[in-house]
Amino acid sequence: MPNYDYECQTCGHRFEVFQGMNDPKLQDCPLESCAGQVKRLLGGGAGLIFKGSGFYQTDYRSSSYQSGAKSEGSGGGCGSSCGCH
Repeated sequence: MPNYDYECQTCGHRFEVFQGMNDPKLQDCPLESCAGQVKRLLGGGAGLIFKGSGFYQTDYRSSSYQSGAKSEGSGGGCGSSCGCH
């Protein structure tokens, strides 16, 4: 679910809300002491966030690809002519 930022036009209170993309925009300030209207702020977007271990190119490859990669070993894959071995 997307995260939206809002700001109250009366008291200036800023807050964020997790809402579905099809949910209606909020209109009232959540503070009990304020009855102002809120405005959804334009955000830059967070993009895609990866959490956890892994996320390598080979994580979701087929088992035949993974076994071939293991048989090549950890030689770096650049060949012996580069001088890094």
